Amino acid sequence: MNFDLTAEQHMIRKLMRDFAEGEVAPDADERDRTKQFPKEIFSKMAELQLMGLPFPEKFGGGGSDTISFAITVEELSRVCASTGITYSAHISLGCAPIYLFGTEEQKQKYLIPLCQGESLGAFGLTEPNAGSDAGGTKTKAVKEGNEWVISGSKCFITNASYAKFLALTAITGNMGNTREITAFIVPTDAPGFTVHDQYIKMGLHSSNTTELVLDQVRIPEHEVLGEIGKGFKQFLITLDGGRIGIGAMAVGIAQGAYELALQYARERVQFGQSLSKFQVIQHKLADMHMQIELARTMVYKAAWLKDQGRKFTKEASMCKLYASEIAMNVCNQAVQIHGGWGYMHDYKVERFFRDVKLTEIGEGTSEIQRNIIAREIGC
Repeated sequence: MNFDLTAEQHMIRKLMRDFAEGEVAPDADERDRTKQFPKEIFSKMAELQLMGLPFPEKFGGGGSDTISFAITVEELSRVCASTGITYSAHISLGCAPIYLFGTEEQKQKYLIPLCQGESLGAFGLTEPNAGSDAGGTKTKAVKEGNEWVISGSKCFITNASYAKFLALTAITGNMGNTREITAFIVPTDAPGFTVHDQYIKMGLHSSNTTELVLDQVRIPEHEVLGEIGKGFKQFLITLDGGRIGIGAMAVGIAQGAYELALQYARERVQFGQSLSKFQVIQHKLADMHMQIELARTMVYKAAWLKDQGRKFTKEASMCKLYASEIAMNVCNQAVQIHGGWGYMHDYKVERFFRDVKLTEIGEGTSEIQRNIIAREIGC
């Protein structure tokens, strides 16, 4: 059992640590205040050929692996979770379903522009009445001649304002008591397609979270993604990979909050000595460090299994569940160590605390992850 990163993975970590510190961190607080999307950052990442990192070079990707993707998400999230989730969604939700289920023609047409950073990737699954119960989809697609006509709505969709096209699900028929759900690739500038960016969120202020409204949107019949009726299964497979991304995001947020708390504890003097000399603070920091290390190991294991072509559904849910819950605890303790200053925006941990909550919700809530794990162990 080898826990060492490869030379390439070490290189990715150094590259992303330098990029995050130099390009992402300096204006992260200001972007949080103004809710400005970090478009320039992703243009620079495209120049570094990072926007298709884990996909084959023939599609414009970096030919790297899932562990490198997790490292990239972690390093971005360590300084700015909004940037981390934008990148994670682009790769694992936007690019992945086209790579996994698209035809060669669709990959040439859609995956290459995504990998080259010409468009951000997005994924249309969640609906106002179909969150954890994604099978409750109500968006419908009706075949008319050689076209599909799609009507319905999606909510909480990341990156759609900056996506030229996206994959989404719609009902195409019924199979007994179950709905037949199919995936489609839909251009966001199609007549009848509207993207609304008007949510007021607790955190992740500089990420793009949208509502999609489709009113009789017509697309050619060849824009079905994968097989008719297999859309829901395809998106479940996609979500397994997405959970590795959210797990990595949670690890990154936790690492950033822990580092801020450790620095503050060393510098803050109370009762004649630094906070880091008090055993109660030492124990908090020790627990935070331990939890982050365990979570990171779980994320990398799930990523390794995926790279080996082995089943990783259980491990993806486990790493996402554990990493998100310890990240919430780490951010909570980081605020506590900062005391009153931790409640103030200028000390950054306040932003981390608001941002981290989404990791317990996105890509399936903690409750859904426990359901998946229970199913996988035979309950």
